[in-house]
Amino acid sequence: MAIFRTRYHYRNTGLLLLRIGIGIMFILHGWPKMMGGPELWAKIGANMQLLGIGFAPEFWGFMAAFAETAGGLLLALGLLFRPVLILLFVTMLVAALRHMSAGDGFGGYSHALEAAILFFSLFFIGPGKYSLDKFFFPTNKNRATFQV
Repeated sequence: MAIFRTRYHYRNTGLLLLRIGIGIMFILHGWPKMMGGPELWAKIGANMQLLGIGFAPEFWGFMAAFAETAGGLLLALGLLFRPVLILLFVTMLVAALRHMSAGDGFGGYSHALEAAILFFSLFFIGPGKYSLDKFFFPTNKNRATFQV
């Protein structure tokens, strides 16, 4: 197969597929939390007490829901990529900590921890050339265009 002999010429396509797939999954994961309203946000935000932050649980819960939903969209688009990854990384660390402290076992916290590792890694890899960051914030001084 030709794809195995390309010496990773499709890495940007792979990053695009990864961003879109994970982004959509996080939109789907965060949307019910966004629609849950202040009562659900307060419940989610109460997890910040694990970090010694006991004030404004509705705000923190909303921010977690927003990070997953809007962050998933921005991840898929490759827009504001690194700032979004920081938000998603922190959100997943808090989620993993919550599951660990509740005694949920490896099966309970592994998904959040895996996602945190993914977001941390993507922070260093970057969004790839098929991203809106590449279009709006090109690294060279040339016109902002997608190059195939």
